[in-house]
Amino acid sequence: MAGEVRILGTAGAGRLPLVLLLTGATGTVGRALLARLTASGEPVRCLVRDPRRLGPERVRVQIALGDLGDHLSFRHALRGVDTVVHLASVIRDQPHGSIEELSGVATWRLVRAAERAGVRRFVFFSTLGASTRSRARLMRAKAVAEEAVVESPLEHTVFAPSIIYSPSDPYLTLLARMSWLPVMPIPGSGRAAFQPIWAGDVADCVMAALPGGDAGAASVGARYELAGPETLTHRQIVETALAAFHRRRRIVGIPAPLTRRLLELIELLGGPTAFATWDEAELLEVPLVSSRGTADARRLGVDPRPMRAVLGPS
Repeated sequence: MAGEVRILGTAGAGRLPLVLLLTGATGTVGRALLARLTASGEPVRCLVRDPRRLGPERVRVQIALGDLGDHLSFRHALRGVDTVVHLASVIRDQPHGSIEELSGVATWRLVRAAERAGVRRFVFFSTLGASTRSRARLMRAKAVAEEAVVESPLEHTVFAPSIIYSPSDPYLTLLARMSWLPVMPIPGSGRAAFQPIWAGDVADCVMAALPGGDAGAASVGARYELAGPETLTHRQIVETALAAFHRRRRIVGIPAPLTRRLLELIELLGGPTAFATWDEAELLEVPLVSSRGTADARRLGVDPRPMRAVLGPS
């Protein structure tokens, strides 16, 4: 409810109006989507551990305290919910759960809880390349989660994006810090190809696919592959970022076996505060390219912008 922070706990209140439940509201896509939802007047509830991370938006939404590792919090978060937009995921193990638990099993539990709560629509964010045969743990977990969504009797929409970015996202922020080094190290060869898409364009695609959106009815049962207009290798993405930072640095590829040993040691010493993990680095060696290009985004009325146009000069 606008103007107040409403927290849902175990003690339920009376009947609530139908709302949209958003998970991952503090993430790269979540922030962009939440701003659009609240601007449209959509009643939104956010499942969060720390409401302060919502920033100014926390006074415009209902808040359900919980997280993916606490499946008991789902019941209260889903009360009176018509649509779930499930963005929350992790790309590294967390103190409260592994990648498999938080990006895979938690989705299955949320879907089952949504069925019991009478939810009508479930919007899920998978990824290009999701497969139980992938070498990357996240891709395997996303494949399991996507299967749970698709096999559910709920009306569903699946988004499978390439790499999603925004100027202030964690990876570009890390690159900005590393750009002060004499050279820019990257894991592996940097030859894996991506079609980077801006978080704002992704949020616009979601808005179009929601009930009441321009493609709301057509999106039921659909799987949209979201890709930007350029196919860039990881090395080219780093070059684009460096240009936006106005820094010229030689890019040096660190062989994957050495990268793995170094990052596993850093994770062992730093734990959850490690600046990077092997699971994250390995994802940058897995290509995320759609043969459809920008076609699916255009079907939703969105013309994705090139990465250079979004980042511009910093």
